[in-house]
Amino acid sequence: MNEELLPETVEAAPARPVQGVHDGVLPHLQALLEILVLAIFFATFIAQPDRVPSGSMEPTLRVGDFYLVNKQACAPRGVFDRILPAATVHRGELVVFHYPPEPGKDLIKRVVGLPGDHLRLRDGHVLLDGASLAEPYAVYNQAQPDGFRDDFPSMRSADPNVDPRWWAELRRIVANGEIVVPPGRYFVMGDNRNDSEDSRYWGFVPRDALVGRPLVVYFSLAAPPNADSSVRRSFWEGLRDRWQGIRVLR
Repeated sequence: MNEELLPETVEAAPARPVQGVHDGVLPHLQALLEILVLAIFFATFIAQPDRVPSGSMEPTLRVGDFYLVNKQACAPRGVFDRILPAATVHRGELVVFHYPPEPGKDLIKRVVGLPGDHLRLRDGHVLLDGASLAEPYAVYNQAQPDGFRDDFPSMRSADPNVDPRWWAELRRIVANGEIVVPPGRYFVMGDNRNDSEDSRYWGFVPRDALVGRPLVVYFSLAAPPNADSSVRRSFWEGLRDRWQGIRVLR
């Protein structure tokens, strides 16, 4: 008698969980959120990018330069002042700060006067405590003579670009043809001396308005200093210009 062959029992494979659409998206969203948090932390406490809007700092910085600001270099430490001493600000170094007349706007200039300094300008050149200050970074392009700009603090006439509050303060603090930088304040100027609205026009920069020190130009849309604007440059020449524009700031 032939035995009836029974089919072998096949064990069912374990059911695979159904992966929802959101299961694949959530890890990516989490990664993006982590990157965003790190970027915000970096820009808030460590460094921030910025762009040069005018030619007041030429030739050190040109219009179209993008630079990175070290916010830990000279920015006030707030609640940590009692634990960590505030970083020292040196004469001749570049600083980024909140523009006193418009605190929501950041500017970059060079520190010329420190607290306690006696300052005045003669023919556009800075005199510090009566002696000429060596400024290899300063340039003096041809411009019409301007008594207020070149012989600051000249009280004979006001410039239309002078902040009225600063003009009123100047009338109180100028003595013997010079000003004395108050405690906790800095006198800043642009390297392009004849084309810079700086402390001459709106006053001192408070210590707590300092944002940080510029570190490096990481990208530049500016043409090379001696480039002929009438000559169309090739793609590769433009790329080379961008690369050569990367530089450390001093």
